[in-house]
Amino acid sequence: MGTKELEKKSSGGGLVAAWKQNPLVSTGLVLILMIVVQTAIMIYNFGEGSVGELLLSLLTNWLNILRNNAPVGIIALGMTFVIISGGIDLSVGSTLVAVGAMVMMVVDGSATGLLSGMGITGVPAYIIAIAVGLVFGALLGWLNGVLIAHGKLPPFIATLGTMQIFRSVTQHLTQHANPSVPKGFLQIANLKIGSFYIMPILYWLAIAAVLYVVSKRTTFGRHVFAVGSNIRTARLSGINVNKVKRRIYMLTGMLVAIAAIIQVSRIGSMDYASAGSGYEMDAIAAVIVGGTSMSGGKGSIVGTVLGMLIIGVMNNLLTLFGVPPFLREACKGVIVIVAVLLQKKEADA
Repeated sequence: MGTKELEKKSSGGGLVAAWKQNPLVSTGLVLILMIVVQTAIMIYNFGEGSVGELLLSLLTNWLNILRNNAPVGIIALGMTFVIISGGIDLSVGSTLVAVGAMVMMVVDGSATGLLSGMGITGVPAYIIAIAVGLVFGALLGWLNGVLIAHGKLPPFIATLGTMQIFRSVTQHLTQHANPSVPKGFLQIANLKIGSFYIMPILYWLAIAAVLYVVSKRTTFGRHVFAVGSNIRTARLSGINVNKVKRRIYMLTGMLVAIAAIIQVSRIGSMDYASAGSGYEMDAIAAVIVGGTSMSGGKGSIVGTVLGMLIIGVMNNLLTLFGVPPFLREACKGVIVIVAVLLQKKEADA
């Protein structure tokens, strides 16, 4: 028996070793198990009907899960870079509200709208509103980055503060506003492909593909991992750590802006008091469940996508089982705690 075979045997075999060493394997297997359980429950509850109707019901349910979780999934992609770098961002929900309010004010089709008042309507107005939203999201993310990189504030404290500021200021400035989102703008998220509304899903997957390449193939991606692994070593190797941190939070702000635009175009409105509430928890949960280490330096975009799917399927399963809404959040908290404990056990091994 060769040396490699002995090492493989001593590590407990192929699948067991992969489970212990590769977070994507364990995350993927958990997701497959949950998908099987949910599919079995849905088939059991389907009742009478043809096979075609059953398949259509299953497809519709899965597309609903993906579409409902796409905005948070996009935010979680940005959170992946933040956590890999050793940081955290608690302000994503409030950033979404602030950007959403800005976009609605700009694209407002009524006489009080910023662009409609200047005679700019239709596609040009939509393009301007999207551009303004992306720039505004990047600006808010840049502010977080400056507080953390140059103000030397802990990421938890800095983003906890901006979380309160962004939402409070937005609520104050919009308390008498009632913007009207044009029907054409709603097509950004509600355009039908075939018989299904899948545009948010396509946005999510496209952005995930781009950021996967960024994390694996670009200098910025390598710098993010280097900063998260050992910030002192990163500085000594010539990496501009402050610049990397600013860019990370700016990227996250832009991704939150995309999620805000999708939310506004999908619903046509936004509740400034509750919109985005808990999104930071969902995004962090998806990232951690996907195998990204809270201590930084380790993680992947693919893992985050799988983690977001696990959170989405879990929420749907809890609904199918009739679990009260408040207890669903408790289950999510348990998942995060277990995921971090498993990471700690792996690090101590």
